[in-house]
Amino acid sequence: MLSVVVTEIYDDFILVIDAGDINHIKNAFRKVKGDKIRAVDGANEYLCEIEKIEDKEIKLKILEKIEDKFSLDIEVDAGISILKGDKMDLTIQKLTELGINKIIPISVKRCVVKLDKKKDRWDTISKEALKQCQGVVPTVIDEIKKINKLNFKDYDLILVPYENEKEIFIKEILRDLKIKPSKILYIIGAEGGFEKEEIDYLKENGAKIISLGKRILRAETAAIVTGGVIINEFL
Repeated sequence: MLSVVVTEIYDDFILVIDAGDINHIKNAFRKVKGDKIRAVDGANEYLCEIEKIEDKEIKLKILEKIEDKFSLDIEVDAGISILKGDKMDLTIQKLTELGINKIIPISVKRCVVKLDKKKDRWDTISKEALKQCQGVVPTVIDEIKKINKLNFKDYDLILVPYENEKEIFIKEILRDLKIKPSKILYIIGAEGGFEKEEIDYLKENGAKIISLGKRILRAETAAIVTGGVIINEFL
C-alpha cells in the first residue's frame, strides 16, 4: 500500500501538503478520491481514505490509527564515515530499511568527499526508504560531525569493526552481554579504513573494537552487515 510521511494530523483527518508527496499520489500512482493509502507520523501509522485532492493539498480521512509494531525497543545509531559517490546514498537507504534510529555522518582523516548540500539529499533518501519499507519511525540523519565530537557517554555499547582485529567478533560481544543495552552506537570507517590514532581514540572512549569475519568488506557493506547483525540480535 502506498505510504506517505505526514505532519498535519487532526482529529479525524490528515492533510498532505508536501509537493513531492502530492505529485507522487496524483501522478505517479494515479490515486483518486476513495482510494486508500497509509500514512505515518513518526509514532503511529494510519489507514486512510482520500477524501479530497487539490493541487496544493490532499485531504485524507483517518479510518484507523494503528500503534507502531515495527520499531525495536532499543535504539541503534550508526556513525558512518562519509563515503564516495552513491555509496553513502545506498548505505542510508539500507540502514533506514533496517530500522536504524540515527545515522551520524562522520568526517574522518581519510574522508575525501565534498560535503556541500549532502544533508538535504540524505534526508530525502531516508524518507523515501521509510515509505518503501513500511516503517513508522523515521531514521534521523544527524549533522556531519568529526569523530571527536561524538557523544560517547550517551551509549551503553559502542562497537567499531576494524580490519586489523582478528580475535574479537561481533556475535560474541552481543551474546555475552549480561544486561540488554538501551542504546548502541556502531562506527564504520571510511573506504581507506581508520587511522591507528582514531582507533586508539575510540578505545579510550569505551569502544569495543571488533571483527566482522575473515573477509575484508567494503565500508558500505560493513555498515549494512553490522546494523543487520545488531538488530537481528534484539528482534
